[in-house]
Amino acid sequence: MAMGTLITAAAVLAGINVLLLIPLLGVWVRNYATFRTGLVAGLVAFALAMLVENAVALYFFFSMQSFYAGDPHVQQAVLVLRALQFVAIAGLSYTTLR
Repeated sequence: MAMGTLITAAAVLAGINVLLLIPLLGVWVRNYATFRTGLVAGLVAFALAMLVENAVALYFFFSMQSFYAGDPHVQQAVLVLRALQFVAIAGLSYTTLR
């Protein structure tokens, strides 16, 4: 069964989130090695959690397509949540990497 347009867009956003989180994690791990502060440790933990969450989401998008296929409202909600997560991670990426 082919993925619907909304779920395909959500999967693409999850993939982009993973790609944005990898350099963020690298910067924050490097910063933690230098500063050893609780704030930076929290950022590392955040990046790891979000990276795992998005990777697991990608797995489910491709392995359990029928889970999302039944209800267009669920598909729309999943897409909106992925989009909000992308905005948050993109904002963090912008401020961290500039």
